[in-house]
Amino acid sequence: MSIVLTDSLKNLLIETAFQLKGTAKRKFMAQTVVKLGFGGQRLAQRELGWNRDTIRKGIKELTSGITCVDNYSAKGRYKAEEHLTTLLEDIKNLVDCQSQTDPSFKSRRLYTRLSAAEVRKQLIEKYGYSDEVLPTSETIRVKLNDLGYNTRRVQKVLPQKKFLKPQQSLMN
Repeated sequence: MSIVLTDSLKNLLIETAFQLKGTAKRKFMAQTVVKLGFGGQRLAQRELGWNRDTIRKGIKELTSGITCVDNYSAKGRYKAEEHLTTLLEDIKNLVDCQSQTDPSFKSRRLYTRLSAAEVRKQLIEKYGYSDEVLPTSETIRVKLNDLGYNTRRVQKVLPQKKFLKPQQSLMN
């Protein structure tokens, strides 16, 4: 026996699931799938666009009576590059003309004279970023380090001193 969902019932189920969050959403999805009977998970996936893993988690919650705790606070923020797509390129353009390599060529790090606060200020002035949208100076400092720039001052290479060789005394 195959179950057929009408368009109005599909829309009702999809809208109801969309309005619910977390445990309530999983419980609603699980109860709906259980009422659909055998093959309900696959039908809900195909017709309603629901994730079968979420449905299974909801069914386990229903049968065991134990509610899974969602740890939304551990998800974190999106990276600054995800909503400001040209940020890294703009930082590179600003810092490249102000950077130099290690004078002793012992490392591949690039050193820049610009501080993170100065980079942020120039991004606002030259590239038209707004103060509210742009990340903090600390975040820009982290991005500079990720790009391979170091904001410390470069010590100039000093010539080595010529040491006098110890001379043998004439008393030997």
